[in-house]
Amino acid sequence: MEVKIFTKKDCPKCPPAKDLGEILLSRGYNVFFFDIGTIDGLTEAQFYGVMATPTILILKDSQEIKSWRGETPTIDEIEKYLK
Repeated sequence: MEVKIFTKKDCPKCPPAKDLGEILLSRGYNVFFFDIGTIDGLTEAQFYGVMATPTILILKDSQEIKSWRGETPTIDEIEKYLK
């Protein structure tokens, strides 16, 4: 399982998503951060159809299990999909 978090530097809703990602990292989950203001981040976002920030995707074997687009879930909401 992996978590991909898409943010943008000037996004007012993105700081909580970044904080959530840091908490998940500290708990041992595979978390990857992408800034859609960069070429690499935008390329990855296009691949997954990301149209809003923040977007958080949970993937298993490269398949999307759950997503939150334009919002940040609670730690409890996200962890129930990671177990």
